[in-house]
Parts: sequence; C-alpha cells; structure tokens
Amino acid sequence: MSVAVSTKRFQFFPYLISLLIVLFIGFVASLVTRPEIAGWYSTLKKPSFNPPPWLFAPVWTAIYIMIATAAYLVWKHRSRKPVYIIARSIYFIQLILNFSWSIVFFGMHQIAAAAVVIILLWLSIVANINWFNKFSRTASWLLVPYLLWVSFASILNMSIYFLNR
Repeated sequence: MSVAVSTKRFQFFPYLISLLIVLFIGFVASLVTRPEIAGWYSTLKKPSFNPPPWLFAPVWTAIYIMIATAAYLVWKHRSRKPVYIIARSIYFIQLILNFSWSIVFFGMHQIAAAAVVIILLWLSIVANINWFNKFSRTASWLLVPYLLWVSFASILNMSIYFLNR
C-alpha cells in the first residue's frame, strides 16, 4: 500500500492508540488533580472568572480528543524526514508539559513554578500548531481550542498566584 493511499483512509487502531496516549496522560494527571480540588485548591483565593470545578473534566476531555485527532492526522504523514521528526518531538514536549503542569500546580502546590510550566506549555502549543500545519491544516486548527484554553488557564494561574502571595 502506498503512503498516498494510507493518508486518505481512516485507520482505527492508530487513531485509538493516539486517543489512548492522550487520555491516559489526562487520566493520570487527574489522579493528582481531583483530590486537591476539594482540598488545597478550595482554600485558595481565586478570581471572579474562575470556572466551576465540574467544567474542567468535560473541557479537557474534548481538548484531549482534539489533540489526539490532530496527532493522528499528522501521524498519517509519518516519515524519517527532519520536518516530521521535529513536529513529533514538539508534540511530545507539549504533552509532557501538559502533564507536568498538573503535577507542579496540584501535586506540589507550586503556583509560581506552575506559571512557568504553563508559559512553556503555551509556547510549545504555538510551535505544535505551526509544525502540524506543515502536514495538515485541519490538525493545526484542532489545536487552536487547546491554545485558547491554555491561554485562559495561564491567566487563571497567574491570577491565583497574585491573589495568594
């Protein structure tokens, strides 16, 4: 089968693997996050625009599905070319930063350090969008809600930091 044919046809198992990777990262991060919502997080001063706790799980689930779908669309163009290797590397860096933020903020209670992580995450998402666009315009657009949510989360993180210094 040629690569051109495989890029047009949906492949269930690679898509499932992409979903499982991203959802697993979100699930493991939630194991650190969930207990802290009613505990430590509830004791913090938060800005008026802080969303209710129930909103985070559905928003992140939808975003994780879009991230996985974008990765799958780019994976269909996989090669050993540097452009693909760079795109894949940036993708995994942003996944690591995404996971790290929950550990630093909720697990370690380090609000300032989490702000640094989320800024790096934001930058890596911008880079991810740019590199995924080289393979699929759809993949890059699927990451825009992620960028917008992390932009909001960055403002929220910084606001919580300043309110609790």
